[in-house]
Amino acid sequence: MSFPMDDSRPIFVQIAERVENDILEGILPEESQVPSINQFAAFYQINPATALKGINLLVDQGILYKKRGIGMFVATGVREIIVSKRKEQFYEQYVVSMVKEAHKLGITAEQLTDMIKRGAKE
Repeated sequence: MSFPMDDSRPIFVQIAERVENDILEGILPEESQVPSINQFAAFYQINPATALKGINLLVDQGILYKKRGIGMFVATGVREIIVSKRKEQFYEQYVVSMVKEAHKLGITAEQLTDMIKRGAKE
């Protein structure tokens, strides 16, 4: 079984995001062991070096840590770190571009707020 990957983004980034999603959804609670590099590689049908690069990205961010000879584990308190990071990414990727486009179209802040409220109801 394989998981569909987005060809427009690096696979290792998608692996890291998938682990983050599993942490946010409670599938991987704090202090739980994450799958091995070989398990990721087999599941996603990718090179183990690519899986390792994604996991190391999370280690570098302090989201995962290694227990020598045992494997990788979810660090304590990382859910809040991930949420904070994702909120900032959301702001940069969506809000900034939306506000710029609204400005080009002459949409006021109040009108934009009303549109967002309307969209949230739908």
